[in-house]
Amino acid sequence: MYLKGLTLKGFKSFASATSLNFEPGITAIVGPNGSGKSNVVDALAWVMGEQGAKSLRGAKMEDVIFAGTSGRAPLGRAEVSLTIDNTDGVLPIDYTEVTISRTLFRSGGSEYAINGHAARLLDVQELLSDTGMGREMHVIVGQGQLDQILQATPEARRGFIEEAAGVLKHRRRKDKAVRKLESTQANLARLTDLIAEIRRQLKPLGRQAAVARKAATVQAELRDAKARLLADDLTQARLALAGDQAAELELQARKQAAEAQLAAAHEAERAAELALDELKPRLAQAQENWYALAALAERVTSTQQVAAERMRHGDAQPATTSGRDPDALEQEAVKIGEQEAELVEQVAAAEQVLAAATSRREEAELAEAAEARSYAAQLRAVADRREGLARLTGQVNSLQSRLQTLGEEEARLQARLAEALARAEDAEHQYALLEMRLGGVSDGELGLDERYESAAAAQAAVSEEISALRSREQDAERLCATLAARIDALKLGLQRRDASGALLAGELADGLLGSLSGMVKVDPAWQQAVSAALGTATEALVVTDLVTALDTFDRLKTEDLGRAGLLLGDAPGQNPAEWPELPDGIGWAVDAIQADPRIVPGLWQLLDKVALVPDLEAARALVSALPQVRAATAEGDLVTSWFASGGSSAQPSVIEVQARIDEAQTQFDAARHETEQIRFALSAANERLRQAEQQTAIAAEQLNESDAQMSALTEQLSTLGQAGRGARADAARLQAAIEQAGRNQASNREKLAELEDRLAAAGSEHDLAEPDAAQRDRLAGLARQARETEMQARLALRTAEERARSLAGRADSLHRAAQAERLARQQAQARADQLRREAAAAGAVFQGAQWLAARVQLAKAAAGAERQAVEVARQEAEAALGHHRAAARASAKQLETLVEGEHRDQMARIELTMQLERLTERALTELGLEADVLVDEYGPDQLIPVLVNPDGSAIDPEDDDLPEPVPFVRAKQEARLRAAQRNLDALGKVNPLALEEFEAMNERHQFLAEQLDDLKKTRKDLLDIIDQVDKRVQEVFAAAYDDVAKTFSEVFSRLFPGGEGRLVLTDPSDMLATGIEVEARPAGKKIRRLSLLSGGERSLVAVGFLISLFIARPSPFYILDEVEAALDDINLSRLLSIYEELRENSQLLVITHQKRTMEIADALYGVTMRGDGVSTVISQRLSER
Repeated sequence: MYLKGLTLKGFKSFASATSLNFEPGITAIVGPNGSGKSNVVDALAWVMGEQGAKSLRGAKMEDVIFAGTSGRAPLGRAEVSLTIDNTDGVLPIDYTEVTISRTLFRSGGSEYAINGHAARLLDVQELLSDTGMGREMHVIVGQGQLDQILQATPEARRGFIEEAAGVLKHRRRKDKAVRKLESTQANLARLTDLIAEIRRQLKPLGRQAAVARKAATVQAELRDAKARLLADDLTQARLALAGDQAAELELQARKQAAEAQLAAAHEAERAAELALDELKPRLAQAQENWYALAALAERVTSTQQVAAERMRHGDAQPATTSGRDPDALEQEAVKIGEQEAELVEQVAAAEQVLAAATSRREEAELAEAAEARSYAAQLRAVADRREGLARLTGQVNSLQSRLQTLGEEEARLQARLAEALARAEDAEHQYALLEMRLGGVSDGELGLDERYESAAAAQAAVSEEISALRSREQDAERLCATLAARIDALKLGLQRRDASGALLAGELADGLLGSLSGMVKVDPAWQQAVSAALGTATEALVVTDLVTALDTFDRLKTEDLGRAGLLLGDAPGQNPAEWPELPDGIGWAVDAIQADPRIVPGLWQLLDKVALVPDLEAARALVSALPQVRAATAEGDLVTSWFASGGSSAQPSVIEVQARIDEAQTQFDAARHETEQIRFALSAANERLRQAEQQTAIAAEQLNESDAQMSALTEQLSTLGQAGRGARADAARLQAAIEQAGRNQASNREKLAELEDRLAAAGSEHDLAEPDAAQRDRLAGLARQARETEMQARLALRTAEERARSLAGRADSLHRAAQAERLARQQAQARADQLRREAAAAGAVFQGAQWLAARVQLAKAAAGAERQAVEVARQEAEAALGHHRAAARASAKQLETLVEGEHRDQMARIELTMQLERLTERALTELGLEADVLVDEYGPDQLIPVLVNPDGSAIDPEDDDLPEPVPFVRAKQEARLRAAQRNLDALGKVNPLALEEFEAMNERHQFLAEQLDDLKKTRKDLLDIIDQVDKRVQEVFAAAYDDVAKTFSEVFSRLFPGGEGRLVLTDPSDMLATGIEVEARPAGKKIRRLSLLSGGERSLVAVGFLISLFIARPSPFYILDEVEAALDDINLSRLLSIYEELRENSQLLVITHQKRTMEIADALYGVTMRGDGVSTVISQRLSER
């Protein structure tokens, strides 16, 4: 398997689509700094799944998209495709050629594809992981990565070997299993608590279900007896209703005779009413005439007053005028018009002047441009002639200067050669002296090592303390989770199934204070006792007063919400101070309760004279001594002088459940407080760890300073060694340069002779004269003067236009003002004339009104006499009508008596009918039967089957030996009903849903138990997976480490002849977590720390470590980015020999500036970047050169 091709489009500096075709062997990628070579490495890492923007030398992932340049717009996406030859089937995919593509959009979207099919990042990582190419990408060695390897922690170095060995996919599998195990553990704890709580609730709920079964038998007996009695009631009601209907017919006949007598009386009454009705129109007409004449008299008087007022007003109104004189306004408008006409003429003249100036300016500019073009053409002709002569002169001068420079360069090279030889001798002498100093410094490091180890031990101790605190923190958090689950489970048991749950849901209504259990707090020792004393009131709600309670019941009935018990906050209650005195050691129940002050009187009433005793014996003694006292024991028994209840523990009451919730909540708060304390201690421990780390850092710094001193001496040794070798190499290069300079001087002398001959021949020709610029300057001055004249004319035109606009319209405005003033004066004169005419007319009206007033008074007196006569006749008719009405009332009273009797009979019938309807409704609501069906099946004529044995057990209907049915006897059925009711009451409070709830809870318990088993199996499976992964990781890593350690020793001895290097495990006893240290000792040195090596030696050790990985666990290809940049010629030769060996089994892509590295390559790719900021590539097979 090898890389076959790489295509980049829009990736970093590769804006255009760029393809690189690779072949097996070594491919060198070269080019100037900044041309984009390393972008090829970034593209390879990116397409293989790299997710870190910093690893790609960017701040964010969007930086890989071409950002644009001054000449090219930015792109919207980056796309890279990598083609891999998979002929040998190394990749686990059924293709001989695999193409991996990755696309990133500037909007943030990202896409992967394998052979053109959409894929996930995980698919790409898993495809490459078995080849040793994981997320860490050790096969790609970028710039600066060598130092990262050297400075890496032992655990990080272990990661390189794990990736090369393909261990990372097993670690990912283990991490996934551990996360799932943690989640499973939390669910297991919560489920265990929930099952325990449900198991605790099942036992009392089972007892309730047994009671519910017995209650069903009793209810069947109760229902049959109730049906028999209700059918008998229906039969008797129907018989009574039939007898009442016969009496109704006789009463109807008497009522008809009384109705005829009343009709005759009403006829006489109607005749009197007709006579009275005939008089009413006459009386109304007479009254209307009198009222009309009175109104007319009022209007005539009013008209006289208005006419007199208008006469006075017309005589007192003079004609007035106001405003300016219209003639003066007209004269002013004429003057303004004349001034406006003069300004219009001035504007026209200014426009003509401007047009002439513009024309002269255009002519001057055209002449100036033509002369400028002519002058420029003459200058170009002279310049072209002189250019050829200057070029020859420049070449001669250049060659003469070059010969002089070459001579001086040869002299400098001779001097530098002597200097290089002297430097070589001096460096070799200094190297011998420093070697002696280094031996003395290394002896002083022993004390610093001990101090550093002591500080590191203290840091480790604090770290262990922090680990213990974190373990305690996790335990506390698990306890919090367990308690929270317990609280949730207890709250399930506290859910209300009656109407109180609906009332408490949402916002509380006005007057509703809350639940009784939530407003009291009982001493834990007496919770069962108080619950037994309160009875069903434990589930009651609290309201402010009786009115609120009754309103609440209305709401429950209206909305059909069910039933609820209510405690009144204003309930009257006897103060416990007035109760009898109790023996020593016994207290009142109210004293064991802390309650809201608003409900204390109600609690006094509920717990009236209830005392708390330790056991039944104490209860017996107390009740015998004080019969009016009720005794409640700690186990929940209630004993009085007239009643007692108790027995084994029943289902916890609401108060007990609420107390358990409060207890669990208190424990939860304590656990959470402990968690906070642990976190506080953890914070302090972290601070101590920081101080210990600081002490360790100081010790390490002192040790590093000593190491730095030794490293400086070692570096100086290395520098002097390199200086000596470099000086010798410089001397050899300088000698070769001196010889080359001599050859260059000879060649340049020949070229100089030839150019001097050509220059002598060209100098004999005549030069062209310079053109005259006077005409061009004169025309330019004329054009400038014409532009200034045009500007002055334009300013004059604008001034005249502004003055004309300021006067425009003023003359028309003055004309309109004069016309308006004239119109106003005409209208004022017209109003004065109108008022005078109205005053004359008012005088005539006043005289006519005086005559009419006298005539109206006479007509009004006649109408009054007529109205009085009609009123007398009306009074006589009303007296006759009163007599007839009295006779009608007597007849009506007699009929009313009969009607009342009929009404009473109807009410009796209605009562019977309503009774029958109520019985029918009861049959439907209580028994679910129609009345006819009820009478037919349960009537008194029907025999009654026996449903219950004498011992109270139900009779099986399928039993062959059934008792004989008995006839209906109402007294027996009533006794049967009372007996059934007593039996039902004896059962106490029955939960009608107990059977369904028990079945549902039992089914849920079984389901949760199965889920718990599944979780336990899942936990075991996960632990098995983790063990298997650990064993596999340990085996694979151990084998890989052995191979890499062995290979490293061999590679190190080749890179450092005579030296010794090895890999050491930090904790050989723990192969799952041990780190790896690198020890290196070059030949002739006693040091082993990497920090004491020179820069070149450190780089070479890092390269040796990577090559050991390459050899021990080979990958199909490797990418090396300038890893040999810091190596000298000797070390480079050693590294290149290893490259040659790696080429036999792997493909190498090498980015380099070293010529010798290029020489061993099978193909070269050159990367360049022009001024547009876009990278391009060229390629060359070395065999083709």
